[in-house]
Amino acid sequence: MALAINVSSSSSSSVISASSFPSSELKAPQIGSLRLFDRINVSAASLSLSGKRSSVKALNVQSITKESMVASEKLDVVEVEDFEELAKRLENASPLEIMDKALEKFGNDIAIAFSGAEDVALIEYAHLTGRPYRVFSLDTGRLNPETYRLFDTVEKHYGIRIEYMFPDAVEVQALVKNKGLFSFYEDGHQECCRIRKVRPLRRALKGLRAWITGQRKDQSPGTRSEIPVVQVDPVFEGLDGGAGSLVKWNPVANVEGNDVWNFLRTMDVPVNTLHAAGYVSIGCEPCTRAVLPGQHEREGRWWWEDAKAKECGLHKGNIKENTNGNATANVNGKSTVADIFNSENVVSLSRQGIENLMKLENRNEAWIVVLYAPWCPFCQAMEASFDELADKLGGNGVKVAKFRADGDQKEFAKSELQLGSFPTILVFPKNSSRPIKYPSEKRDVDSLTSFLNLVR
Repeated sequence: MALAINVSSSSSSSVISASSFPSSELKAPQIGSLRLFDRINVSAASLSLSGKRSSVKALNVQSITKESMVASEKLDVVEVEDFEELAKRLENASPLEIMDKALEKFGNDIAIAFSGAEDVALIEYAHLTGRPYRVFSLDTGRLNPETYRLFDTVEKHYGIRIEYMFPDAVEVQALVKNKGLFSFYEDGHQECCRIRKVRPLRRALKGLRAWITGQRKDQSPGTRSEIPVVQVDPVFEGLDGGAGSLVKWNPVANVEGNDVWNFLRTMDVPVNTLHAAGYVSIGCEPCTRAVLPGQHEREGRWWWEDAKAKECGLHKGNIKENTNGNATANVNGKSTVADIFNSENVVSLSRQGIENLMKLENRNEAWIVVLYAPWCPFCQAMEASFDELADKLGGNGVKVAKFRADGDQKEFAKSELQLGSFPTILVFPKNSSRPIKYPSEKRDVDSLTSFLNLVR
């Protein structure tokens, strides 16, 4: 993914004459080698993780009186930039206002991260500001053909040139040689994402002082629900190097997915054709699939893994780990999660209870049990349908139950209960001790009832 430097045309844009600068200065800015003619250089120490940015102007020699002819040195300190306070002021601002503020503050030292999905809205917002803007994207080498075609369409639509950052060829070759092309299905996606996405992104950001992302709070309730509209990046470093040298802007953090799509349709913005095929969150081809109605958008990413693992590492700073090792929202430093599946017709099983259920070979009733974690957004998404199923089956020869399988119970659930990812649904037939795992992603009442009727 290289950093695309786009200069959007606008009737209000100022024109700089080439004669204003020495010829040696007239170079196009590039990742890792940025120049901004009228910007004061800010050292790495000027940004801190406390969310403040400051800088000091050069010494100014100024005559005090004609008679004394004594030169004095005056130190002018620029007002400290408090990004935490700025985030509060912009909390209710529109994405367009936030985008305009970001481009105004950082000019040529900021760029939009474009993934080839609905974050094309960011480019439209930047275009609407009338300010120059830059766009970059990561080409992992495993993207869908539709995504590459969208890149080309977006460039032509806006008259820009997207530059790309690519993964290191030696690292990719070593990974494929040692583990094959699809190792992520066996040992998780983190290693592949680190090589193909995170490290190229790190190189790109080293050429910037700020970047703009399409993160939204509703994209992943368990990991992104407390994203601010602007923050000092807690993970990556910028041009000046060191902690706090990069600012991260999230203009659509407070916007819901439906509103983003209403905006895209209204503005007639080019979009990825995969969206029409049921893809919502789009990444690399092997790790992305369409979702069904009622499923959360992130359920189409890395579907073979737990919900807490459905992040690639690009936005690690917005994820918090609780004491059980589960990803939860960072809500003012707290990570409390309410229990789910609370219908009076849902039986809550303890470890001993489900072990006893497994030992029974002849049951009076069939059981359907969901293995869940209350922090999991995909478990939360099916809560209403599972509670409705329990109410529907009450007194009809089927027990509906839940077993919390995260934390200390996770290893047991993986080894004894076929837990792969949350939620996992098991049916215990009347005349068999071995449970049958529900294989489908369709978790509506009718689909679950049909499966029960086939195996109970």
